[in-house]
Amino acid sequence: MAELGDRVLARLRRRDPDALRAIVEEHARPLYRAARGMGFTTEEAEDLAQDVFVTCLESLDRFEGRSQIGTWLFGILHHKAQERRRSRSRDDLNDPIDAAFEAQFDSRGSWIRPPTAPDRAVSAREARESIRECLEGLPPLQREVFHLRQVEDLPAADVGNVLAQTVTHIGVLLHRARMRLRACLEGKGWTSSS
Repeated sequence: MAELGDRVLARLRRRDPDALRAIVEEHARPLYRAARGMGFTTEEAEDLAQDVFVTCLESLDRFEGRSQIGTWLFGILHHKAQERRRSRSRDDLNDPIDAAFEAQFDSRGSWIRPPTAPDRAVSAREARESIRECLEGLPPLQREVFHLRQVEDLPAADVGNVLAQTVTHIGVLLHRARMRLRACLEGKGWTSSS
């Protein structure tokens, strides 16, 4: 198929399946390898090679046969690769991460809400872990009372109804939970600032 004669070109223009299959069989691998050599991923290279053959079919009537079919197909590949790179460049310019990053600054370039300092973030994470460990160390009923009263902010009467305890006993359990939590946190090096 190196030389493209008038008969072969006529068969291609008629979309003769055997002639088209021969072109694909001869040029698919070299086109794929060339696309890979241009730096495209496996999937992109496969897509590009397929795009070349689609364009070939669409424009066979305009192909004059003055060059070899392989040369023409590689020219199509070159144009498809440029289109793909331009498209990728446009996508890179409109990267959503850029918009998300820019949304963190005002018109003067100052932080809208400054990020948490690393030492504060580490300190908060350590405090959260210490509190979790101390809460897990509470007896189950005290932990449940503490959670319902302090976290869920339920009234003592509601907590008493939920746990089938008197309001007075709920107060005692909450007091004991607080005392144990304080002792546990102080034991871990956390002291109250008040």
